[in-house]
Amino acid sequence: MHCAYAGTSTEMETEADSINITDHQYYKPRPYLCTVCHKQFTRKGNLNVHKKIHSGEKPFMCTVCSKQFTRKGDLSGHLRIHSGEKPFVCTVCHKRFTENGQLNVHKRIHSGEKPFVCTVCYKQFTRKGDLDVHKRIHSGEKPFVCTVCNKQFTEKGHLNVHMRIHSGEKPFVCTVCNKQFRRKGDLNMHKRIHSGEKPFVCIVCNKQFIEKGYLFVHMRIHSGEKPFVCRVCNKRFTQKGRLYVHKRIHSGEKPFVCAVCNKRFTEKRDLNVHNRIHSGEKPFVCTVCNTQFRQKGHLDVHKRIHSGEEPYVCTVCNKRFTNKRNLNVHERTHSPEKPFVCIVCDKRFTKKRNLNVHNRIHSGVNLKPFVCTVCNKQFTRKGHLDAHKRLHSGEKPFECTVCNKQFTEKGHLNVHKRIHSGEKPFVCTVCNERFTRRQSLNAHSISHTVTLVFM
Repeated sequence: MHCAYAGTSTEMETEADSINITDHQYYKPRPYLCTVCHKQFTRKGNLNVHKKIHSGEKPFMCTVCSKQFTRKGDLSGHLRIHSGEKPFVCTVCHKRFTENGQLNVHKRIHSGEKPFVCTVCYKQFTRKGDLDVHKRIHSGEKPFVCTVCNKQFTEKGHLNVHMRIHSGEKPFVCTVCNKQFRRKGDLNMHKRIHSGEKPFVCIVCNKQFIEKGYLFVHMRIHSGEKPFVCRVCNKRFTQKGRLYVHKRIHSGEKPFVCAVCNKRFTEKRDLNVHNRIHSGEKPFVCTVCNTQFRQKGHLDVHKRIHSGEEPYVCTVCNKRFTNKRNLNVHERTHSPEKPFVCIVCDKRFTKKRNLNVHNRIHSGVNLKPFVCTVCNKQFTRKGHLDAHKRLHSGEKPFECTVCNKQFTEKGHLNVHKRIHSGEKPFVCTVCNERFTRRQSLNAHSISHTVTLVFM
C-alpha cells in the first residue's frame, strides 16, 4: 500500500496542514462533554457512567461482599472472584482470567508489546495504569493521603496496604506456621523460608536470594555502588533503609520503645533483640556445646572458639582476635588513646566496661555486685563470675586444637597455645630474655631490682 501523501517533505507538510481531521475516515466526533473535568465522549452512555466518578455514585452492589461499582460490567467481573470462574484463557500458556481486559494485557508478556511510553524518560509499559503511576515520579504527585498520619502515596494500593499499619489488619496467613502479613507479596516471600526456594542468583558469586530486591542490593557489593548519601556527613549507603536509620544519629530520633523498661532504639531489630533480655529468649544455639545466644552475631563469634579462627589481626604486634571489637580495644594499648572518661574525677580508660566498673566507686553501689551462688565469692564483672562458676561445674569449654587440653577460660588457652607455637611476646627490657606470660616477666624483673639494690 502506498502513502496517499507521498512526495517531498515540503509538499507533505503543506498537504498535512490543509487536512481537516474531521474529514478522516476514522474520526468519531465527541459531542458529550463532562462539565466537571471537560473530558469528551462519543456516546452519552459513556458520559453518564463517567459522571459517577465525580458524584461517587456506585449503584451496582455485590450480593456476596456488598462491594459497590459504578458500572454493571465491573460488578459482573467482580462476581467471578466469588464464583472462581475464569472464562478467558491465554492460548500460549493457558493462564486463565476473570476479565477479557486482563487477558489482553497478559498477552503483551508473550508479544513483548509495551504500547504506553513515558514522554519524559521513554520508559515503556504494558498497561496505561502503570504509565500513569510512573508519571508521578516525574511530577512528584502523591494524590492518595492517609487520613490518620497524612502520609502520601503515588498509588491507591500502597495507601490501602499502609492503612493496615493503623488497623493492625494482616489478612494474608501462612498455612505452615500461621504467621500473618499485611501484603500478599510478603507472604509469598515468607513461604520460601519453608520451601527453601531461592530463585534469584548472583551472576558473580552465585549467592542465592529469596527476593529480587535482596539480589539488587547484593550486587552493589560487587559494583561498589552506594547511591544513597547522607546530606549531613556525606556517608554513603547501598540501601535507602540504612540511610534512613543513619539519619537518626544526627536527629537523635529513637522511635522504637521497649514496653517493659521504656528504653528507646533507632532500629526495630535492636528493639527485638533487646526484648529477649526481658523474655529470656535465646534462639541461637551452638551445635557443639549447646550454649545459647540472643543474637546470631554473638553465636557466629562464639563458634570461632571451637574452630580456632581468629580473623582480626593487630598490625602492630600480630596478636589475633575472634571479633573486630576486641581488636579495636586492643589497638588502644599501642596508642595513648583512652576515649572513656569519668565525669567525676576525669580518669580515663581504654574500655567502656572498665569505666563502668570504676563508676561504682563514685556511685556508692556495691563494687562487686556479681555473687557466686555456691561459695558467695563476689566479682566486679559478670564475665569473671561466669568463669569462676566453671570451677564448681568443672566445665572447660576452651580446647586446644593441637593437644586437646581443655581450659575454663579463653585467656588460659591463649597462653597455653604459646607452648606449641614457641611464641614469647613478653621481653625483659634489661636483659632481653623472653617469656610466654606477663606474670613470668614480672617475677623475672624483680631479680634485676634485687640485684640493683645489693650492688
